[in-house]
Amino acid sequence: MPPTIRKSILPSPRRPPPGALYPLGAGIANLWNTKLPYVTARAQASNGGIQNLNLLKSGDAQVSFAVSSITYEALHGQRGFKGRAYEGVRVLAGLYYNPNQVVARGESGVTSLADFKGKSFAPGAAGGTTEVESRIHFTAAGLKYPEDLKAHFVGFTESIDLMRNKQLDGVWIMAGMPTAAVTEMCSTAGGRLVGIDDDVIARVQAEYPWYAKIRIPAGTYDGQTEPVQTTAVKMLLLTDASMPDDVVYDLTKTFWENLPELGQAHAVMKTVTPDMAVTDLSGIPLHPGAEKYYREAGLLK
Repeated sequence: MPPTIRKSILPSPRRPPPGALYPLGAGIANLWNTKLPYVTARAQASNGGIQNLNLLKSGDAQVSFAVSSITYEALHGQRGFKGRAYEGVRVLAGLYYNPNQVVARGESGVTSLADFKGKSFAPGAAGGTTEVESRIHFTAAGLKYPEDLKAHFVGFTESIDLMRNKQLDGVWIMAGMPTAAVTEMCSTAGGRLVGIDDDVIARVQAEYPWYAKIRIPAGTYDGQTEPVQTTAVKMLLLTDASMPDDVVYDLTKTFWENLPELGQAHAVMKTVTPDMAVTDLSGIPLHPGAEKYYREAGLLK
């Protein structure tokens, strides 16, 4: 008799989004519904990775997304998770690198993070992943966060409108490339990417070793003629340690055996390869059901 799973909820950013996670979550849910008869999955909107982890911990979600940095902090009870460590969080799959994409309005005169001092800036929804990323990086750039910014704690959709109306000088977005919100800002709101300097990245990495230095390739967005340097963390597909091993095995196997189909849900999945499932996980443990599949697939010894 097959194992029973009532629902697998994949929270993603609130409002069907200009980001990657909602369409990807919907695509994964549809895949599991189609391929695994005992699974009933649906995508649910959320405010981002921190809320997603809280939903997993409370049992209100069974599968979700979060970047490795936030998940590491949850696992170890750090910062926003101080006093309430989520020791049961487990990795189902490592996915793509999630780059920090800082967009400035072309007329703002901003060419570095430090230039945002005194400017109108959207770091993301309060308490969300991008808001945490903004704090870490602006602090490393020598700014007092959020005091040195005219902060608007709004999401991607609101940021596009504010930038288009010249009410916003910049926005912080962390999402897989290409990101629809960045595309729209660059093509319709005069936006352009702002690189992160080597010294800022070095200070960030010294305190938070999960960050990688990457370059957003030239031509990723309209008007981007040169590569843009930034930081990135791994996007993780997560579950809870209480999920049955055989269920997680089936979810993992179905996910990777149908990777081309997920590439149709969002272009970012076309950059994902199976070996990325088990690398750069920041020491966050794999779920035993997922680990079993990866050993069978030869990805783990």
